[in-house]
Amino acid sequence: MPRPRPRPVPWLLLAPFFGALLLFWAVPLVRGFLLSLQTNTLFGEPGFAGLDNYRALLSDERFFHALGNTSLYCLMVLLVVLPFSLLLAHGLRAAYPRLRGPLQFCLLLPGLTPPLVLALLYLMVFNGPRGLLNGVFFHPFGLAGFDWIGDPRLIKFSLVLLMLWRWTGFMTLIFLAGLEGVPRAYYDSIRVEGASAWQRFRHVTLPVMRPVTAFAAAFLLLDAFVLFEGAYVLLGGSGGTLDAGLLLVSYAYFTAFTLGNFGTAAAMSFTSVPLLVIALAALLSAAGKTRTAA
Repeated sequence: MPRPRPRPVPWLLLAPFFGALLLFWAVPLVRGFLLSLQTNTLFGEPGFAGLDNYRALLSDERFFHALGNTSLYCLMVLLVVLPFSLLLAHGLRAAYPRLRGPLQFCLLLPGLTPPLVLALLYLMVFNGPRGLLNGVFFHPFGLAGFDWIGDPRLIKFSLVLLMLWRWTGFMTLIFLAGLEGVPRAYYDSIRVEGASAWQRFRHVTLPVMRPVTAFAAAFLLLDAFVLFEGAYVLLGGSGGTLDAGLLLVSYAYFTAFTLGNFGTAAAMSFTSVPLLVIALAALLSAAGKTRTAA
């Protein structure tokens, strides 16, 4: 009996998606890699430089400083936003059903706000002695307050607070959806054995929620790694005092559009790709091991 021929309709429906993917992702990716192999020039035809731009990064101390800042910043975002969002999800789950909807909507608003607008609002709150935070919580009590975006010890923490402000609501909804999917029988069985609330959270919630946590961590890692608008508005396109807030994307932007070294900036971007791929692979591997064990 002859095998049925595949229908072309599904492929025709998918063609616009793959066409857009090829046009807006694959083509710029190839062009960016070719740019990293060319000489730095603003005028005239660039020449072929080979791996010279990549070799130049090995002696660029500021590049390694930006890479270290970005890695530490991403780690701080994961350690702050994920636990806080999980706790909020537990609180929403225990809230009254009529209050859950309005609370979810309020938490989701910062994530729906454009990053540039959110960074401007954030600047009004944390802008040194004139900021709203110091003016409301410190100055009325005779305290000097903090220079949130000028003190090198607080710059990274201020950027983390920006991510906490923006993505806590969205991460909370993700965790809340995961918690709603945990079977009640798991909690009932361990409650019969006399487990406390912490033991139920440790032995039931955390293991079952690990794939959801891995997805949320991957999302936050990608967004934190490419943070640009918030850092640009807060720090003026630089790294701030002592380059304490110099992130990799900001330094690549400075190298390309201020110094005119487009080839070096492209090489800088492609050098960081393996580190990001390794981090994402570790998160997905942790989630895959959990599903296999289950």
